[in-house]
Parts: sequence; structure tokens; C-alpha cells
Amino acid sequence: MQVSGGGRAAVPPLGRDRECQVLRSVVNTARGGHRAVLVVRGAIGVGKSRLLTYVEEFASGCTVTHASGAESEQELAYAGLQMICAPMQSLVGQLPDPQRDALRVVLGLAPGHPPDRFLVGLAVLSLMAAAAESRPLLVLVDDAQWLDRASVETLAFVARRLQAEPVALVFGVRDPTNQPELDGLPALQVGGLGDNAAHALLTTVLPGRIDQRVRDRIVAESRGVPLALLELPRGLSQVELAGGFRTPEAGAVVSRIERSYRRRLAQVPAQTRLLLLIAAAEPVGQVPLLWRAASRLGIGAEAAAPAVADGLVEIDARVRFAHPLLRSVVYREADVAERRAVHRVLAEETDAASDPDRRAWHRAEAATSADEDVAVELEKSADRAQARGGLAAAAAFLDHASTLTPDPARRAQRALAAAQVKNLAGAAEAALSLLSSAEAGPMSALGQAKSDLLRGQIAFASSRRDALPLLLKAARRLEPLDSSLAGKTYLEALSVTLFAGRLGAPGMQREVAIAAREAVRVGDHPPAVRLLLEGLATRLIDGYAAAAPILKRALRVYCERPPDHEEDLRWMHLASWTAIDLWDDESWHELADRQLRLVRASGAFSMLPIALAARVYVHVLAGELAEAESLIAEAEAATDAMRSQYISYPGCHYAAIQGRYGHARPMIDTAAAQERSRGEGLGIFAVAYASAVLGNGTGHHAEALDAALLAGAHPADLGASNWALPEVVEAGIRTASRPVAAEALRQLAEDARASGTDWALGVEARSRALLSEGAHAEALFREAIEQLQIALDMFKAMGVEGFAGRAARELEAADGVARETTSDSAATLTSQELQVATLARDGYTNPEIGARLFISPRTVEWHMSKVLGKLGITTRRALRDALPRPA
Repeated sequence: MQVSGGGRAAVPPLGRDRECQVLRSVVNTARGGHRAVLVVRGAIGVGKSRLLTYVEEFASGCTVTHASGAESEQELAYAGLQMICAPMQSLVGQLPDPQRDALRVVLGLAPGHPPDRFLVGLAVLSLMAAAAESRPLLVLVDDAQWLDRASVETLAFVARRLQAEPVALVFGVRDPTNQPELDGLPALQVGGLGDNAAHALLTTVLPGRIDQRVRDRIVAESRGVPLALLELPRGLSQVELAGGFRTPEAGAVVSRIERSYRRRLAQVPAQTRLLLLIAAAEPVGQVPLLWRAASRLGIGAEAAAPAVADGLVEIDARVRFAHPLLRSVVYREADVAERRAVHRVLAEETDAASDPDRRAWHRAEAATSADEDVAVELEKSADRAQARGGLAAAAAFLDHASTLTPDPARRAQRALAAAQVKNLAGAAEAALSLLSSAEAGPMSALGQAKSDLLRGQIAFASSRRDALPLLLKAARRLEPLDSSLAGKTYLEALSVTLFAGRLGAPGMQREVAIAAREAVRVGDHPPAVRLLLEGLATRLIDGYAAAAPILKRALRVYCERPPDHEEDLRWMHLASWTAIDLWDDESWHELADRQLRLVRASGAFSMLPIALAARVYVHVLAGELAEAESLIAEAEAATDAMRSQYISYPGCHYAAIQGRYGHARPMIDTAAAQERSRGEGLGIFAVAYASAVLGNGTGHHAEALDAALLAGAHPADLGASNWALPEVVEAGIRTASRPVAAEALRQLAEDARASGTDWALGVEARSRALLSEGAHAEALFREAIEQLQIALDMFKAMGVEGFAGRAARELEAADGVARETTSDSAATLTSQELQVATLARDGYTNPEIGARLFISPRTVEWHMSKVLGKLGITTRRALRDALPRPA
């Protein structure tokens, strides 16, 4: 890797003292051992690249690595990341195995399945932290608006997750551009130069005697843009410079700069312009490739001299244009036939083995009409891009392939494939546009069914309700064509309708369930999928008791069969919710644990929030609040790192069970509003259930009754009716609403018998005791006093203040006396410090902790030093006593 600081002094650009001061602070922050991120924004020609050159010159003693975006490189997945990581490849082997393997795939160093993009981001974060161990690391990214999307997403992820590493990331971005990945990062807006600096810069290109009015006019017309100040005077005659005798030019500054470039290009020989076109069409700047292509077109080395002499281009180790805008002007001004000829020779001179994707791209640009051979080559490039995890690039290759496909049916098939990949890449609008193109051509019955399925999947992202009819239509079409895909589509539709719950279209949930059950009984499906699909459909059609035996068998198959990576990632969350619905704590614990381990091991971090949510509930209901809090914080870190929507209801339940009303009430109200806006009935139930637990735990029983009735109002919600019923019983008793409580107990008893688990039967027995009257009730309460005191002590030790309050009130009702208990409050750790400490106590290494929390090992070490100080201990081993695990 390059180490900056070879003797060349850092000279600030003229008139940029403020900007240079900000950039120096970025470097000095990294030198001080901390992260620094800056996005340098400005219009074309304002001097962003010159500022990045300055910061590199100033960063003496730092390791420096660069990338520069090129408009034509946007379709090549991870092309920018490859430039940045190339000098650090020797460190890739030091990364944890999943990170190492993921990075090797996207850098093209090894074959493999497409890695999760957040795992790639974590790998790059770890790589940069490792590179910064010996000296600070400065990463410079110029023209980031043209960097491929996969690289931008990865670098933005790293920029947000850096904490205690001596790493500085500086991006140069042209305004106005839409680069949402970089929004919210610290920014430096670069505008035009002030009048004095503008006049001084103009003097460097117009040193002679010039009419002051001409100078003032050029400065005013340039708006202080340095590139304009350097370009606008070119081509003006001495008469024009002396007295300003010329017709004023109209148009924006950029247009006038382009006109200046065109004038300069017109003055060089035709062979020189053709050589410049080859350089413009070959974005990497490879000099050997330039000369090989030039030779094929009969251009000699002497053609470069006029362009070099005029400052249009530099040719040494690489080909560099004076400005990216000049490259664009050269390419646009060329004749179409010339451009195709240049791309043709570049394709012929590009090695098919070492750089097949650029060769395919050049061949596509050279094509004059539909060409199946080129389309096939682009399709292969799409496969390679997707294997590296570059979904946006894969979709672009497939889109280009479809336009070059001569056969209409094959063209529609490729357009559909491009639309599917576009949707996976998160570009829903572009996917719909491609889908319309595909549907305009002749499609097979299977293609039409897959088109319906894709429309349903796209709709799901914005509206659960709109997605259901589309998914149902697709599933029905798929039944005679692909029974396996039909079954999975029905399961997907069932998943959607279960999440939509009470907010779904009237009757749609039952319609989906009936169609799904009919299909699964005649189709060929794996046992686990078949049983889960049939059981969930029966749950919606015939009710809880009828579905319970089928769902119990489904859970047994899921728990006993060998893991199936793809199927488990897709459907394990439904199996886990089914276990909750059946009050099957053993299966729930097993499935939630397996799902979380699978997600972490596979690097499928997009599934991490769902897996963490299930596991949080397991810990909360076991009274393991420290573990639950650690996982909630991990979920927050994951959604923050991925910039995705946070699943709020596990945190609401955690807050409710603690019984801190003032803290939990606003959280629950906010989450309820969010779930309504998202259209998730299941989320509304979960938040309402948390509200009921909070109300019963803090004595707000009327509030608890309303919330519990809301939570259980839709019996088809998984877990809703049975989880909410005990809360209805207690709140009904406390508010003198015995008929409501009695009806809830009747339903609870029916569900508990169908479930048959100790958990279900125990909750039903406790609820029945609350409704007992007379001598029998008195005997039960007397017998309960000792057990209630034990429960009270346990709840307080766990920190479950909500249930501690309930136990205390029941003790008072039974004439018992609640003993005071003490709790350990020695730890004053922040949320992230608690996460780090808990994982360290459990034996995880710094790299393993970093992988879980989306931070680098160095940041873990930094947090650990603060943990040890706050707890008054000196070794990690002592954490076992300072933070004992729950019994």
C-alpha cells in the first residue's frame, strides 16, 4: 500500500483555506486514533478532485488507497471496491472465515455463492481496521456519483460503522446527484471562489494586460468555478481580451465549459481525436490496451502529442483526462460509427479470460443490431455479477442482453430475469418498467405466472394488502406448471396474510388459506413445508383446535430434520411463530436459536432483525433481561447499519415487562403508530399485547383491558388469541368486568387443551384461580402466599418490575407481606458496553463480537477497556462474577 508523504509539500488550492482546514482536521482525527468521514460536495469543475489531491499530500505518514468512479464502470459490480481493496489483499486472510470468504468472492479472488451485502460491508470494515493497525488509513473516493452501486453501499456501511479506528474516508461527489447511500454523513459543500481568489486564478492563465471589464465579466460569468475560470478565456482573441468586443454566450457555466472543450478538440488532428475517443471509451486508463487498440485503427504514438501539449490528457502509467467532463465531451462528440469501431477493437484487444465482463460490455456497445452471441456473453456477465453479490450490475447486464436478443420470446424471458434481479437489488420502479417490457413480448404460461409472482413481491414492499391478490393469482397459475414453486408461493401468500392480519382485505385471508390447502394436498412438497402450509391454512379456516395436531407434527419435523440452508432461511420464522402460537416453549427455543445461528453463520444479515426479534421474546419470557437487552441493542445496530426498518415490538415487550410506565408508554404508542402505517396486523397485536402487559404490571388495569381485547380481537393472528387471553382475564377481574374475563377463560381453556403443553395448561390454571370465588378461592390464595413471595423475589432479581408488581399486589390481596429485596446496581454500562461485556463474558473473541455488532475488533477493544474500568475489574475472566448469567 502507498504511504503518503514523500517530500512534496501540501499546497492549498487558491482560495480554499476554509475547505483545507476541514480536510486537515479529518486527517488529524485519524492520526489521533479515531474515525473520520467527509463527503466533499460541489458542482462540476468546482475543484473537488484538487481538494482530494491536497488531502493526500497533507496525509504524510498515512496509508492511502483510492478509487475513482467512471460513468461507464457503473455496471461492473464492486469495481470501485476492488480498486480500494487491491493494496490490502494480503490482509484478507486475517479476517474471520465468513468475512474472508465473502470478500474473496466479491473481489473475484474465489468462486462461491453471492454473499450477503452486509457481510461484505463487515469484511471491508474489518479489513480497513486491520490495515490501520500500523498507521492511519486514508481512503479517497473521487467521482463517487459514478461508482458502482455495490461499492457505494459497502463504503457507506463502513463509514457509518467505523468508531475507534484510525481510518478516514473522504468522498468527492458531484452536485446535483442522487446518492442516498451517502446522505446523512458529514459533508463539506464546496462553492465558487470569492472574487479575489477568482481574479488571482484568472491571472495564472491571462497574465498579460487585459481590460479590467473583461476580467470582471469572465469572473462573473464563471461564478467562481475554477474550471470555468481556466477554460472560458481559451480561444478568445487579443482584441476580445483587450476590450471585450465579442458577442456574449448564453447558457449555463457547464455548457460553456463544454463548448470550450469542443473548440479545443476541433483544433487537434483527426487522428488525435480518435486516440482520445479510444481513451474515453476505455475507462480503466490502461496504457498498453490504449496503444494496442490504436494500432488496430492505424494510429501511431505521435497522435498523442497535440493532446498532451494542449493539456487535454496525460499519458504515463495511466491515461488521465484533464477533467471527467472532457472525457464525456470526447465520447459524445464522436460519430456513432466511430464509437462502435472503437468499442469493437477494444473488445478484440481485451482478454476474455482475465476481463470477460469489460469485453462483453465493449462488444455490446459495438453492436449495430440484435446479436444473440453478444446477448449470451452479457448473460454470463450477469451470472458472474450476481455470484459476487452485485445485483444492480447483474440486472444492468440482463437488461442490455434483452435489448440485443433477436428472438422475441427469449427477449421477454431475459427482460423478466432482469426485472427479478432489479427487485432483489431494491430498485422496484426499474423492476416494474422491465416487467412491462417483458409482458409486452410473447411469454410462456410459466413466464406469465412468474411475472404475476414478481408483481406480488414488489407490491409486498409497499402494501401487504395489495400483494395478496397478486400472489394468489401467481400461485394458482403455477399449480399445473411448477407445483413446488406454487407451494412456496402459497406459503409466501400465507406469510403475507398472517403478517397483514386484521388489516388485510376482508375475506382474502380465508380465500388464500383455502386455495393453499387444496394445492398442498395434491402437490409434491417437502414434508416440513407441506405440514406447515397445511397447518397454517387449517388454522385460518377451521380454527386453533383443528390446526394444532397438524402444526405439532410440522414442528416435530422442523426440529428433527437436518438443516436445510435455503428453506430454513426462508420459512424458519413462520415455524418459530407457530411454536409461540402452540405455547411450545421447547420447540420455540430450539427454532429461534437455530434460526439466529443460521443467519449469523450464513451471513444473511437481511434476515437478522427477524431472527433477533424471536430470540428476544425467548429471553424476556425466561426473565433473562440482560441477554434480551443485548439482543435488542444488536438489532438496533443491525438495522442502523443496514438502514432498514426496525422491528419495534420486542423492545416494547421488554420495556413493558420491566414495569417502568413512564419509559414504556411513549415507546409503545410510537410503535403502534408505526405498525399501523406499515399495515402489519401482527405488529399491531404485538404492540397491543405489550401495552396490556404494561397496564396489568403497573396497575393501569382499564388500559390493560382495552389493549388486551385489541390484541386478541383477531383470532387468526398467530399468538394473538392465546397470549392476550390471560391478560384479559386479569384485567377483567381488576376492573370488575367478570363476564369479559369469564369468556376469555373459556377460550383460553379450549386453546390450552388443544396445545397440551405445560406452559399452556399452567397459564390456564393460574387464570382459572383468579376467577375462583368463595372458600375455594380463599384456600388457593392462602396456599399461594409462599409461592408468590418466591416469585416476587425472583422477579425483582431478574429486573422484571412489571411482574414483580403483579406478584406484590396478589400478595397484598392474600394478606401476605411483600419482603423488601435488594438488587445489584454496580454496573453503569451503556447499551453497547453491555452488549460487548455480555458477549465477552460468554467467551466470544473480539473479532466474533465485532461480527455480531457490526463494529471492528479495535472498537470492541475500546469498549472493553471502558467496561473493565466501570466494573472495577482488570480481566475478562472477572466478567463471570461481575455479570453472572441468569440461573
